[in-house]
Amino acid sequence: MSSHRLFVALRPPRPIRDLLRAAMHGISAARWQDDEQLHLTLRFVGAVDHHRAEDIAAALGALHAPAITARIAGVGMFDRRGTPHMVWAGVEPLAPLAALQRKVDQLLARVGVDAETRAFTPHVTLARLNRSAGPVAPFLTLHSDLASAPFLFDHVTLYESEMGHGGSRYHPVARYPLALAASATSAAATALTSAQVSAKPSSAP
Repeated sequence: MSSHRLFVALRPPRPIRDLLRAAMHGISAARWQDDEQLHLTLRFVGAVDHHRAEDIAAALGALHAPAITARIAGVGMFDRRGTPHMVWAGVEPLAPLAALQRKVDQLLARVGVDAETRAFTPHVTLARLNRSAGPVAPFLTLHSDLASAPFLFDHVTLYESEMGHGGSRYHPVARYPLALAASATSAAATALTSAQVSAKPSSAP
C-alpha cells in the first residue's frame, strides 16, 4: 500500500530565507539545508496511507487562525544523547506560534493523529549534523544575535516529504490561509484531492 510522509509547516518569505542561507556555513561536515527545505514545522505527522492523507488535508481545511507577524531571533542546537544533532534559527514570538500549533494539533486529533508530546520550540532547521560534524560552538557564538525584520506568516502548508539521493525533498500538498482580517476564513483553503496526493511506493523515513 502506498504511503505519504506528511508534515504541517510555515514557510518563511524569500528575503528571510536568503538571510538564513547567508548564515549557513562554518560547521565542518554539516549537512546544510537548501532553500526548498527551509520551513518552521508546526506538526510532523509521519507516514500515513492515502485515505488518511486525504482525511488530514480535509481536517486542516477547518483551520481558523490569524496571520502571524514573526521575526528570526538567534540560533540554537538540538542534541541526541549529548551529541550535536541539528542547528537551527529561532523564531519569535512564541505565544501566537504555539497557539497555531495547538490548533493544528487539535484538528489532526479529530482524524486519529496522536497528539504531539514534545515541547514546541519554533525554529527553522539550518543544518543536520552527524558525529563527524563540528565544532558547533563557534557557529552558535557567531550567530547568537542573528535577527530579521518582522515578516508575515499568512498561510499554513501541508507538505509531503520524499527521500532521495540528496536527502528529503518537500512537496506542498495543500495550503491553508491565515486570516489577515476578520472577514477572512479558511474556506479558501486549497483542498487536497486524490490527484494531488498520487499513489506512489512507500519510502523510508
